[in-house]
Amino acid sequence: MFSCKITNVCSAKRYSMNRKPHWEGIYSGKSPLEVSWYQKEPVLSLQLIENTGISTDAAIIDIGGGASILVDHLNERGYKHLAVLDISGNALAYAKSRLASSADDIEWFEADITTFQSPHQFDLWHDRAVFHFLTDAHDRKRYIKTLKQTLKSGGHLIMAAFAIGGPTKCSGLDIVQYDANKLLAELGSGFTLQEENAETHVTPTGQEQQFAYFRFVRDA
Repeated sequence: MFSCKITNVCSAKRYSMNRKPHWEGIYSGKSPLEVSWYQKEPVLSLQLIENTGISTDAAIIDIGGGASILVDHLNERGYKHLAVLDISGNALAYAKSRLASSADDIEWFEADITTFQSPHQFDLWHDRAVFHFLTDAHDRKRYIKTLKQTLKSGGHLIMAAFAIGGPTKCSGLDIVQYDANKLLAELGSGFTLQEENAETHVTPTGQEQQFAYFRFVRDA
């Protein structure tokens, strides 16, 4: 019988195992067009990526990208080194099917971001609504550790989360709301805020959700 002697290691495995079935179930029971976070066009994310001034040769990873169409738009704009990470294999399968042969030019990672080990570093890390699901402080610390191992010095970080006063739950799960100061406190030293924006996201059922978007640079 396996027994855990190192509490943090066991906790990490437990949280990872609990999350994956939830998200696999979401994407096996619904079309990506029906989930509340679906965007027909990720306008603000694309604008913030453009605002970084990075070249089309930059390496970009979309955290929790799953079935999101952000990677489609970036591919169409000529970005050559794209990667998508999601805990749900079902979500990634939707995206690969949609992109057809173009999917062969993209890196796909089926992984929990709190335990992910990237094979290389990236110039830009994009996360729309993953971090705010991490209600456990240990999970957030593991996310930040992964971020700092994966994002290059001088690289760009774009994060979007439910804003203060926005929803308190999503997909049946509790979330953590953020403003710039709260997010900077989680990130710790080494990141400089460049830009923040508000967005009212309208879900496929017509509900309004208040999001906050943040663009940082990792200090060299």
